[in-house]
Amino acid sequence: MIQPDDRKAVRTASTMGKLRRDVRGNTLAMMAIALIPISAMIGSGIDTARLYVVKVRLQQACDAGVLAGRKAMLSSNSTTLDTNATNQASASFNNNFKAGWMRTDTVSFTPSKTTDQQVSGVASANVPMSIMKMFSAPDVTLNVTCEARYDVADTDMMFVLDTTGSMACTSGGTCTGAVDTYTRSNGTTGYKSREASGSKISGLRTAVLNFYDTIAANIDPTTHVRYGFVTYSSTVNAGKALYDLSPSNIVDSWTYQSRKIVGDAYNGNSSTTNYTGKTDADCNAMAGRTPATGFTTTGQATLYTVAKLPSANSGTCQIKNQPLKPTWRYQPVTYDTSQFKTGNAVNDPSRIDGSKSSWAGCIEERDTTASATFDVNNLPPDLDPDLAPTNDSTKWRPMWPDVEYYRGGNTTLDYSGDSSLPTTPVAPYAFGDKEYTGSSAVQSMVPMDYSANQSSGYYSCGKPVSRLAVMTRTDVSNFVNAVDFVALGGTYHDTGMIWGTRMISPNGIFASDTAAWPGRNAPNRYIVFMTDGDMAPNEKIYGMYGMEYYDKRVTGSAGTSNLTNYHNARFLAECAAAKARNIKVFVIGFGQTLTTQLTQCASPGKAYYASDNASLNQAFQDIAKQIALLRISQ
Repeated sequence: MIQPDDRKAVRTASTMGKLRRDVRGNTLAMMAIALIPISAMIGSGIDTARLYVVKVRLQQACDAGVLAGRKAMLSSNSTTLDTNATNQASASFNNNFKAGWMRTDTVSFTPSKTTDQQVSGVASANVPMSIMKMFSAPDVTLNVTCEARYDVADTDMMFVLDTTGSMACTSGGTCTGAVDTYTRSNGTTGYKSREASGSKISGLRTAVLNFYDTIAANIDPTTHVRYGFVTYSSTVNAGKALYDLSPSNIVDSWTYQSRKIVGDAYNGNSSTTNYTGKTDADCNAMAGRTPATGFTTTGQATLYTVAKLPSANSGTCQIKNQPLKPTWRYQPVTYDTSQFKTGNAVNDPSRIDGSKSSWAGCIEERDTTASATFDVNNLPPDLDPDLAPTNDSTKWRPMWPDVEYYRGGNTTLDYSGDSSLPTTPVAPYAFGDKEYTGSSAVQSMVPMDYSANQSSGYYSCGKPVSRLAVMTRTDVSNFVNAVDFVALGGTYHDTGMIWGTRMISPNGIFASDTAAWPGRNAPNRYIVFMTDGDMAPNEKIYGMYGMEYYDKRVTGSAGTSNLTNYHNARFLAECAAAKARNIKVFVIGFGQTLTTQLTQCASPGKAYYASDNASLNQAFQDIAKQIALLRISQ
């Protein structure tokens, strides 16, 4: 029998058993117990993900900031980043990372200039914890660094620069109107337009040097950059560059619009002298001409004729002395240029006073086709940048202004002038008489190197071209600040473009200058073509195609009324030839509207307008930054 106490024990055991076996509600208890570690795990994951996202965005904003700062940075000797670059960098960072995003606060960004002319930055942002804050986790400050730089591939840069007379003026049109002389390196006299204060050519000098600085700031020791220069007006001074390649590049004879002596003319009144006691033989021996041939250095000669006088005094003869001067025939004349092209002083074959000539280096182009349309795949010799010279038709000719004469509207003209040596005009002097009439004959019968012709730009010969080569900043500075980097002459865009393309073409006679460096890819090739004026040829200018008024090498039988159109056609043909050779062409119109021709010459999107010296400098900077490849380096 079960006792009462035993029954109580049984009931208690049964209740505990039931409780032990009852699992209802256990999950809630377990969840309550596990909530704390689970919350910590989830919170850690969420806040870690936030930190990752914030850091990625912070790095992107930092990169964007230094890229903008580097693009805007002005190259200078300053160790600090200029204000504009700092502002651009900060604005770009702020646009890409907004304070408060992902609950961030205390966001900062500091751009700075590196010692090698790049832009670096440091950015930070405080990220408050969210869920982990319940576990007393502290806020996290994220820090990132960044750097942007321009990288330059191996590059060949050819500057084709307009140095015509208007470049001596300011962009506002202020000109001095004066012309000065200077002495070239070969001792000959050159002419230049006197620069106004703040002239365009002074702005060009600064822009070129700043361009160089921008590129130089972005190359590493393995990068190669070569520079070349062509300054142009109505011709280009490329003679030395051609001669250095091979003297045979230049002809040994050429025909110029010149003059030659065809006979004697009386030079004033004659006089007579009587001689007595002379035999017939003695008397006859006194007849003749002195000098026997040619003229003296004063351009004079004397003709002695004899007359026997029938008088009581037998043996008397009378000598008539007639001063002479030369009769010149103005016409095309072929001269030997074999010594003239060496640069040595030679006798001027169009004079008789012992004058010497030395070649300044400017050239007349080789044969061409007179046309207003051209096929870029079938260009005439002067427009073909790759054609090697093989005969006189494809060789270049030295410009010889000393022997080039204007003769008015005459095919030929015999003229003796008003003096014994008709080489200087009678005042007032005016070049370019359309017709030969009366007194204008004396004004016309002068060589193209006459001072008035040069000072007015009817003949100009500027600075020698500089072939592609590695140049230091001092080299570039010496080039643009040289005594012969001057403004003078008329605007012929085709002359500059022809020679700029010829000197950078990878397959032309200067191909060795632009060849790839050993073990490297071919360089990127660029032409920067800068002009401050529209095409403005003149038929009476003696330039790269001779004197069009007589030679008609550009217009042919079509006449010169459309001379500008013919030169524009040559210009555009050569621009196309450059681009066909994978040469990128930048064009800058300096105070000059970007005409259809200038825009068409440029590679797509590479035509710039600059209104003054400051915007010219900016245009050069923009081009330099395009050539340098902007990238993130950290």
